[in-house]
Amino acid sequence: MTRQVHYLKVLPQYFEPVDLGLKPFEIRFNDRDYQLDDILYLQEWDYRKESYTGRKCVKRITYVLKDTEFLGLADGYCALGLGDSR
Repeated sequence: MTRQVHYLKVLPQYFEPVDLGLKPFEIRFNDRDYQLDDILYLQEWDYRKESYTGRKCVKRITYVLKDTEFLGLADGYCALGLGDSR
């Protein structure tokens, strides 16, 4: 299976903790069929200026959780475990 690379915007309040490894997950609408070992190319997005800040980080999906019945994820959303890209 081929890894996909997903280019995603991340708000500043979430970017820093993800970049530092303090927030090892993302909750995302699963409109891209995220898969284990896919790569997330995360770009910090300033919604006030409606532009990228220039900060970016790359993470690898280590786990995909799609269960909505017991965990309270909204329909169509998933929780992505993040690790260092390799």
